[in-house]
Amino acid sequence: MPSTPDTSTTQKPETAFVLAGGGSFGAVQVGMLKALARAGVVPDLVVGSSVGAYNAALFASDPTVEGAERLARIWHGIRRQDAFPITLSTLWRFVWRGDVLVSSTGLKRLIDAHLPCRRIEETRVPLHIVATDFFTGQPRVLSQGPAREAILASSAIPAAFAPVRIGDRYLVDGAVTSNTPVRIAVKLGARRLVVLPTGFACDLKSPPRGAIPAAMHALTLLIARQLVFELESLDPSISFAIVPTLCPLDGSPYDFSRTAELMESAQRLAEEWIDAGGLDSSRVPDQLRPHHHGENHDHDHHHGHDHAHHHGHHHH
Repeated sequence: MPSTPDTSTTQKPETAFVLAGGGSFGAVQVGMLKALARAGVVPDLVVGSSVGAYNAALFASDPTVEGAERLARIWHGIRRQDAFPITLSTLWRFVWRGDVLVSSTGLKRLIDAHLPCRRIEETRVPLHIVATDFFTGQPRVLSQGPAREAILASSAIPAAFAPVRIGDRYLVDGAVTSNTPVRIAVKLGARRLVVLPTGFACDLKSPPRGAIPAAMHALTLLIARQLVFELESLDPSISFAIVPTLCPLDGSPYDFSRTAELMESAQRLAEEWIDAGGLDSSRVPDQLRPHHHGENHDHDHHHGHDHAHHHGHHHH
């Protein structure tokens, strides 16, 4: 691993890309990464959690326009069965023993097939993966060691996947602690954060059907709330930019049939946002705050500018 001379820190503040999770909505981050790479925004470190850990690992391995395009090609091929394979054996164990419902074989395959480096410390840009200690609820930051296990641990949604053992700890999804590794990025020395959230389905017409889709919807709400909280309590000397999420958004983070559309829409939105100077605005966008578009007033706020939905306490 060639070490680069540490001159960068004196001229410019360390920039971290922060990727938070959200199942198939992780496709949104791919569009964002393409837009950022094209605009020449390069991170000094990348922090990822949950599905964001997978995207972070792949992008940190090749933090270029080509790298982002390669990631998009991978996402074009991902089906629900790849990410959440519910096999007969896991189903059988679930029914008889109340065991975990999803096998991690699918995710292992996705990692092994596409991740060029086996270890976290081998990526081109420093990579940090956030998981949760299953017993204490404390975040665990994985900055070295086997990449596959770290991504699996960070993405192990409780009840759906089994905890992953790393060393003497059992780790689960980063979302359970602070799925937005914002504070962790700051602790790691970042002075400027570019946050890539996946957003949540704010335009659902009815509650998600099925245990995993319902749990994943709840998790995406938790992620967004945690993100707003962490950003609003940041030290004012830290600058941040939040790439806009798609809003209104319906669908499920469990549904992988619309990833192409999510990637393209997110890329277009991110490009417009970058052109409008979005990278320099430290503000929490409305679409990350708790809101729902409901049936009756669907027409008047397609871009999350509606203020009636705010339960936010603004500090900006």
